[in-house]
Amino acid sequence: MVIYADSSFLVSCYVVDANTLQAKAFLSQHDSPLPFTALHDLEVRNALRLGVFRGILTEEQAKAAAANLDADLGAGRLMRRTVQWPIAFQLASRLSERHAAVTGTRSFDILHVAVAKTLRLKELASFDSRQRALGVAAGLTEAP
Repeated sequence: MVIYADSSFLVSCYVVDANTLQAKAFLSQHDSPLPFTALHDLEVRNALRLGVFRGILTEEQAKAAAANLDADLGAGRLMRRTVQWPIAFQLASRLSERHAAVTGTRSFDILHVAVAKTLRLKELASFDSRQRALGVAAGLTEAP
């Protein structure tokens, strides 16, 4: 396990959006499990609920996506990882101080990069260009 997928990448794996084909193609070439943290759990499930609120998803589609997520957790395609949050937040603060004014990254995007580094992962899978730029500045390789 060397690839960290941010929440938006994971959402593209469970609902049809502009990045779904690219996300699924990437996953078909990589069979190792992706780490899944408490941050992912909150963001991915909240994105599904927001999809319902915004009228992008039906309640049934959101429930089906959540069921597929749970199935992937059960099957080991996603692997729950515990994060040392104080360390991740300290690193996120340093990354923000050094790079946010240049990259324009938001707090949660910075936190995802910090979590990837805290978990000692090497690659970042994200469709967010600012987050990818921060990841590269932090020493991660762009995955997709």
